[in-house]
Amino acid sequence: MSSELVNLFLDVTLQTEIGQLYDLTSQPIDAEPDLVRFTIQRYRYIVKYKTAFYSFYLPVACGMILGNVKRGHDFDVARNICCAMGEYFQIQDDYLDCYGDPKVIGKVGTDIQDNKCSWLVVQALARADKTQRSILIEHYGKDDEASIQKIKKLYEALELEKCYLNYERD
Repeated sequence: MSSELVNLFLDVTLQTEIGQLYDLTSQPIDAEPDLVRFTIQRYRYIVKYKTAFYSFYLPVACGMILGNVKRGHDFDVARNICCAMGEYFQIQDDYLDCYGDPKVIGKVGTDIQDNKCSWLVVQALARADKTQRSILIEHYGKDDEASIQKIKKLYEALELEKCYLNYERD
C-alpha cells in the first residue's frame, strides 16, 4: 500500500508540474503579452493539472488507497469528478479575484495586472468585438489602476458577472 501512495504522490506531482508549465508558458517571457494564447483549452489544462489533481483528486485517491480500493474504474471515476470540481473551484476563484470583496475573501485580486490566463479573460476574449479586443490587448497585464479599471469596465460591458452566475447555476 505504501508504494501505491508514493506512486500516487509522484504522479500528482508530475501533473502539477505540467500545469505549472502550461501556466508559465501562457505568455512569452521577453515579449509583449499575446492574448491569443489565452484559450479555453489552455485554461482547462492549467486548471486540471495545476489545481485539480493535487487539491481534489490527491486526497480522494489517498483515501481510496488507504481504504483498499483497487486501481481501475473507481479511480477513473473519482479523477473525472475531482477534476470537474477543481475546474469549478478555479473558475469561482477567478471570479472572486475580480468581483470578491477583499474583506470577505481575505485577499486582493491581481489576475488582471499579473496577466493571468483566468476564466474571465478567456470569456472576454471569446465575446469581445474588435474594439473591445483592442482594449484587452492594450490594458490587460498592466499594473496600473487605470488599466485595471478599464478591464473591469470591459468585463462589465461584456456581462461577465452574469456569465459566471449562469455558469455557476448550470
